[in-house]
Amino acid sequence: MIFVITGPSGCGKSTLVKHVLEMLDDVEFSVSHTTRTKRNGEVEGKDYYFVSKEEFEQMIRKGKLLEWALVHGQHYGTSKRELEKKSGKDLLLDIDVQGAEQVKDRFKKAVFVFILPPVFKELRRRLEKRGDMNPAAIRKRLDTAKKEIRYYSTFDCLIINDKLEQAVEELKAIILSSRCRLEARQKEILPILRSFTEER
Repeated sequence: MIFVITGPSGCGKSTLVKHVLEMLDDVEFSVSHTTRTKRNGEVEGKDYYFVSKEEFEQMIRKGKLLEWALVHGQHYGTSKRELEKKSGKDLLLDIDVQGAEQVKDRFKKAVFVFILPPVFKELRRRLEKRGDMNPAAIRKRLDTAKKEIRYYSTFDCLIINDKLEQAVEELKAIILSSRCRLEARQKEILPILRSFTEER
């Protein structure tokens, strides 16, 4: 099953995803490609695949991307290969709102989760706390956030990331409960039903 986690920059989606990945062994993280510069502590192939603008544009031309978007002057995207590599595990996509809208068109049965900060002021505080953006860049992200939150009602689930522990538990609960959907259990159901017809 595919889980798409999105929300405005600074809402804490990456932190939530990181915690859930530590808690659930049968969930795999979809590593996105980006043209932005690597931040301190980020690992190539774990956090992102860091590529040049030319490499990214070549991937677009060759149809290698499931979704992509230009966000805050940098390209971000999910390669189709990320979906192919998953082996029986659920796949978690941590992507921007534009990318999530594109995935919706292709994967109707995916679970789409929108992350919101408790208030706008908290979003500003989190972005300022990062310390890796100038005031103009922060203002740009906040302006984008005001547009992105309008999409919240088009998503399956909504998490208000106020208290981290609670938000992590909510995301974990969404993943676990979605596995109980009828379509997700079809393969498990058939042998059970067969056992009822075969038993004398």
